[in-house]
Amino acid sequence: MEFDAVLLPRRRAESIARGYWHDHTINTYVDACVAACPDKRALTAVRADSGEVRQFTYRELATLADRIAIGLSRLGVGRNDVVAMQLPNWWQFTALYLACSRIGAVLNPLMPIFRERELGFMLRHGEAKVLVVPKQFRNFDHEAMARNLKPELPSLTRIVVVDGGGADDFDTLLTKPEWEKQPDARDILAANRPGPDDITQLIYTSGTTGEPKGVMHSANTLMSNIIPYAERLKLGSDDVVLMASPMAHQTGFMYGLIMPIMLQARAVLQDIWNPEVAADVIRREGVTFTMASTPFLTDLTRVVSETGKAVPSLKTFLCAGAPIPGPLVEQARKTLGTKIVSAWGMTENGAVTLIRLEDDDVRAFTTDGCALPGVGIKIADSEGKTLPPGEPGKLLVRACSNFGGYLKRPQWNGTDADGWFDTGDLARMDAAGYIRITGRSKDVIIRGGENIPVVEIEALLYRHPAVAQVAIIAYPDERLGERACAVIVPKFNQAIDQAAMAEFLKSQKVAIQYVPERLILTEAMPATPSGKIQKFKLREMLRGNEL
Repeated sequence: MEFDAVLLPRRRAESIARGYWHDHTINTYVDACVAACPDKRALTAVRADSGEVRQFTYRELATLADRIAIGLSRLGVGRNDVVAMQLPNWWQFTALYLACSRIGAVLNPLMPIFRERELGFMLRHGEAKVLVVPKQFRNFDHEAMARNLKPELPSLTRIVVVDGGGADDFDTLLTKPEWEKQPDARDILAANRPGPDDITQLIYTSGTTGEPKGVMHSANTLMSNIIPYAERLKLGSDDVVLMASPMAHQTGFMYGLIMPIMLQARAVLQDIWNPEVAADVIRREGVTFTMASTPFLTDLTRVVSETGKAVPSLKTFLCAGAPIPGPLVEQARKTLGTKIVSAWGMTENGAVTLIRLEDDDVRAFTTDGCALPGVGIKIADSEGKTLPPGEPGKLLVRACSNFGGYLKRPQWNGTDADGWFDTGDLARMDAAGYIRITGRSKDVIIRGGENIPVVEIEALLYRHPAVAQVAIIAYPDERLGERACAVIVPKFNQAIDQAAMAEFLKSQKVAIQYVPERLILTEAMPATPSGKIQKFKLREMLRGNEL
């Protein structure tokens, strides 16, 4: 695979000179852990289906990474080949990324909720050579879906199945043979280690273009974000990081997988969110830090309040993905005894802004934080001119952690000659530099931290024989932050209801989380003179119960 990460070379000299890029890969940090604390526990992984708890020291994790790396090379995986992985937060996720990094392969994490439509596009666009899936997860047969897709994917040479039990079984192929002891193993590992500017991660994000976009990151871009992030949160080697957010999202990948290794700390993975289990894990493992979206904080606060069982080790809960209600911050502080930190970020940059630990709690529910070191922020008008404090406008970001570009779509990179990236979001900034997201120029709804690709779902609904016009808009939800509402103008003498809409979208093989949870029928849409639907008016009408 040829990666067109055109945004990286122009930033290299300045990023090195300013000390933002350290020219290390994850291999540097794994090797440092093995040298400094080989027998320290590095990873604990909890599986909901079996109750299995697996633990690894840094020495064991490094050996496993080498073993899987050689195993992947035996499957034909080499430098710059894409290994796609549709796994939950299992130990295999961490091991696979470390293994890919040993031989210069690029990991493409894919959300387990994706079905044929999303998965087929991403695997084809990313030219995945190997796909790793669970046999089953949450009662869905991922292996069957993968095998049904394979004939349509010319680049895909092998499907590997966790818990598969057959010829393509993960353990049989990658972890049981002691590949690292083969005579050529050292040579393979030495010859194929990637550099810090090589692409290490290909991760897809939903946008307004009607198709997912492949975000390319290098070790330098990822780690230039993680270092100041950890410093602001005062995290170190004594911390224990719980990651229950999916590691196929940037949140889980950067701060649940990479960050603990960089800190020589310990990660605890939870594959299915269950607040009762999370509370038990926090107590048992001595978890000190976690990051998740607002619903996770709501659930954990409720469970601790109802059971009366405290989580005294949990020092910090970083909440992102949706605004945090003020009463929730107050209740969480009282119930959990935990500092609640608000933040904002993107797949393209990682965390961009977050409040400081010493900030008053009010900052957590009135702002989305201030910029991390190495990040510049500008609120601009439609012509790109900087706006004064307090005025809302386009949010532009210039960051050392900015991605390398969108794979095969450089026309969408949204970064000008001076390095300013148009986030597509609207925000205002106060005199102290703290921002507040006020809206999104991107047509994306964030449901419980998950982006809903509005344009794609609308395009599918237009195929329904009863739909004349459709617009999908957000409406507020106390737990998830937002849910999706489809506003439809039906065709003359045609009928559609919520159940029919949901069944139609499911037949199109979209993720269940992308199906709008409300349907409103209307005779006409508010529109501009040119006929463009005015979604802001629909949102106003929905808030005013006019729909």
